[in-house]
Amino acid sequence: MLALVRDLLFATKISSTARSLGVPCVVVLDPAKLAGALATPLLLVDLNLPGAVEAAGEYGRANPGTRTVGFVSHTDAATIAAARAAGLTRVMARSAFVEELPSLVESMKE
Repeated sequence: MLALVRDLLFATKISSTARSLGVPCVVVLDPAKLAGALATPLLLVDLNLPGAVEAAGEYGRANPGTRTVGFVSHTDAATIAAARAAGLTRVMARSAFVEELPSLVESMKE
């Protein structure tokens, strides 16, 4: 799986959860580098990272089998709307994402 995140703390949380569940995870900190990443069944996206919404939408269109799951502050209505318009599979509040992270990663095994 891929994770596009803006800070190392969240990157560590995602990658350590993936590692504990036996799922390979590549972390990308720059949205521009997402375009060159290999296709994967799951892309997790920090939507507060500048350029992430557009990059995730493009990645999803280029890799139609990929589920794109974005997380953002629940009060950021503009980013939520933009992510949905960009075609992300799922957009969720950061708090819900943290709770569901293990099950999202587990879904990679199915």
